[in-house]
Amino acid sequence: MGEGIENTKNEILVVEDSNKNANKSKNKKLPRVYLYFLYFLIFAVVGWLLETCFSFYTLGHFTKRGFLFGPLCPIYGWGALILIIFFSTYKKHNLKLFIYAAIIFSIFEYLVSFGMEAMFSLKWWDYTDEVLNLNGRISIFYSFAWGIIAILFINFVYPFFKKKVNIVLSKIPYRAQTIIVYALGLIFISDTVLSCIKYLLI
Repeated sequence: MGEGIENTKNEILVVEDSNKNANKSKNKKLPRVYLYFLYFLIFAVVGWLLETCFSFYTLGHFTKRGFLFGPLCPIYGWGALILIIFFSTYKKHNLKLFIYAAIIFSIFEYLVSFGMEAMFSLKWWDYTDEVLNLNGRISIFYSFAWGIIAILFINFVYPFFKKKVNIVLSKIPYRAQTIIVYALGLIFISDTVLSCIKYLLI
């Protein structure tokens, strides 16, 4: 009789441990670096869509935008990460956010333009015809635009996407989340390598 009760207790403990492990796995969240990578991809795609729509509007036909084969503009992804990591603390300080973002992103845009041209001898944008431009890489208009975009992004865009991403991830098992991140990472790296080879051979 005692052995039967003891066995029953052991079975209950096993079930409880199993339930605890299942709950831990369910509540486990992706490491921050994984989330940053997902946001990078999301906003790189959003940037590509914006570039494509703007190009279609101005030119009247579809043109391939961006450096990669896939529908991504990495500069938007990196820009989003810079805002998320370094500028989120300025959410309630729009003037500081505007000034800092205008300066930092103008420098960032200049360096990216210079680096891309140095490596591949190609220009992906040219502001030569813009007022108060510097070597056609940046201009006062786009510096102002970066400040406005930073305010909108930190106060509205990022919170919206963050909420949606959290909802989607909450419905996906942790192991599946990690597999998705690794798969997307492999695709992105492959695309980057192949794109670099393509432009180097031009």
